[in-house]
Amino acid sequence: METFSMEFFLALGSIIVMDLALAGDNAVVIAMAANALPEAARKKAVLIGTGGAVLVRIALMFVAVELLQIPYLQALGGLILLPIAAGLLDSARKKSGGPVEAAQTLGGAVKTILVADVAMSLDNVLSIAGAAQGHFLLAAAGILISIPIVVAGSSLLGKIMDRFPSVMYAGAAVIGWTAGKMLLADKALGTGITDAFAVFGSAGPYILPAILAVAVCGIGHFKARRQTSASVA
Repeated sequence: METFSMEFFLALGSIIVMDLALAGDNAVVIAMAANALPEAARKKAVLIGTGGAVLVRIALMFVAVELLQIPYLQALGGLILLPIAAGLLDSARKKSGGPVEAAQTLGGAVKTILVADVAMSLDNVLSIAGAAQGHFLLAAAGILISIPIVVAGSSLLGKIMDRFPSVMYAGAAVIGWTAGKMLLADKALGTGITDAFAVFGSAGPYILPAILAVAVCGIGHFKARRQTSASVA
């Protein structure tokens, strides 16, 4: 494929659309991680976290195919997401319960965004690398062009969460669902987990993601209530 040919730009458009479609769960993480911050620090966290996540994705592009073949790696990534989702709900409680020290929390928000994005991005990166047909410049350009839309999307979600805090539970459920899908896709464990839920027929592939989506919301809610009761006491 020649650079800047018609084929190049058609493939670029496909990659941008694909990246935006796959980045919905990442936008949720960004919005939730930054939601506990004051407005100015929130914008910094979104920009720094998104920029760092893009650099991580471009780096992963070199090794995505090999990484996805490593047994237990996707499962590990899914397990990493579970405490992140519950912790983000706890961040929402702290925001409503009192001011959060901005400088310290900014670093924590950026760290959460980066860790979650690394855990969630391997299969996304592989899809984009495949669409680019081995053309690294094309894949990197598609990711870079999609940045403003992902940032705008996460900022919009953050404002919605400000007005309707219960939306945080929907965001946590999305992350829990993603964790379940990653466990099912794992090279070593995925087939066994899928077979275990085969008794549920066509609904089988959705059972584990649904359980984890509900579980992270329940655990996050329980932790928030327990800590609120402790602070009142």
